[in-house]
Amino acid sequence: MSTAFAQTTDANLVEVRNVKHVYGKGGGAGLLVLEDVDLTLRPNEIVGLLGRSGSGKSTLLRTISGLIRPTSGTVVVKDMPGDDTAHGVAMVFQSFALFPWLTVQQNVELGLEARGVGAEERRTRSLAAIDLIGLDGFENAYPKELSGGMRQRVGLARALVVQPSILLMDEPFSALDVLTAETLRTDLLDLWVEGRMPIRSILMVTHNIEEAVLMCDRILVFSSNPGRVIAEIKVDLPQPRKRLDPAFRALVDDIYARMTARTAATQPARDGAFPGLGLAMALPRISTNTLAGMIETLAASPYEGKAELPSLASELMLEADELLPIAETLQLMRFAEIEGRVIRLTPAGRRYAVAEVDARKQLFAQQLLAYVPLAAHIRRVLDDRAARQAPARRFRDELEDFMSEDYAEETLDAVITWGRYAEVFAFHDDSDRFSLDDPG
Repeated sequence: MSTAFAQTTDANLVEVRNVKHVYGKGGGAGLLVLEDVDLTLRPNEIVGLLGRSGSGKSTLLRTISGLIRPTSGTVVVKDMPGDDTAHGVAMVFQSFALFPWLTVQQNVELGLEARGVGAEERRTRSLAAIDLIGLDGFENAYPKELSGGMRQRVGLARALVVQPSILLMDEPFSALDVLTAETLRTDLLDLWVEGRMPIRSILMVTHNIEEAVLMCDRILVFSSNPGRVIAEIKVDLPQPRKRLDPAFRALVDDIYARMTARTAATQPARDGAFPGLGLAMALPRISTNTLAGMIETLAASPYEGKAELPSLASELMLEADELLPIAETLQLMRFAEIEGRVIRLTPAGRRYAVAEVDARKQLFAQQLLAYVPLAAHIRRVLDDRAARQAPARRFRDELEDFMSEDYAEETLDAVITWGRYAEVFAFHDDSDRFSLDDPG
């Protein structure tokens, strides 16, 4: 394993080869986050890392920035001649990460001060960066006086002021409302196209498919658990790009299909699109109201039981990272099936849509016990015990043999929610125990 900041080939600013990253777990096997990842970043391009939560995109970005070291593989970042930063890399985070007791100008100057830049030069460069990103006049304001979009502009100015060759962005617009994100995204693209930023390339993490198509010259699509590059897509559409352009929509549709495609060798059909088999299946925390609402939406006009995922996402104002876990949970429980970018209700899903409350619960219980191994396992343990009770810690420990503590907690919470709704078992929060007493 090595991470180096040195001269690469002239064609590439960044070269990532066979990178693997494992997060250690106390007393158990590590969590494999990235496996055999290759990536190149060339001058004058924006490259997007697109994938679901948990696909290791942010881990890879931090590896390239030098904040963490990979378990194995190599990361080489070109050290640009004349660059006064350590490695020619700067990063913009999802959270604004500003010091509340410092003014806008002082926050922007921090990186320069850490590099030993003199006070007068710090002032000149910070004011220029603040003006560039559209905050002229707010130099002496404090973060609490700024909107979310303005605070993220400060974060961008802080990255640009050190004059990096490469700008790394970790979901820089995800914490903003839709309109603010669109404005900042457009402004950033304008600065890039006009060549007004002191950077040569941008590498950004996103889970928003349309954002990736709007901004990027190339898109690397990641699978999850572990993160691997499953597709590289070149975006040849001229800037500025229009969301309603048929070519734009076709590319978005194609990416949806790639992200929902299942690889038979790693994700057998009986487990839907979730990683692992049996108890090793990590599950998302999705409410039964959300699942029921999606079934009802699909059953009603204009879908009549069948919809294209991109259209459904647009209609419901959901991003891919929000829609796909819902769709895949319905697929896991055989209420729906996904083929390419299309989701359609199964006969069980159609019956659920028209059933009364009690019949819905009975049908949900049948599907839950038949297709979610953890739910069936918990019920069997309770049935076998004379007291009809079991501590939740017993099942958490089992899950942590296969996944991280966070995934184990989320998976157990999901099954608790589904099991309670279906009256398959009861869960007592005060004692952290499952039981068959008064289920519901």
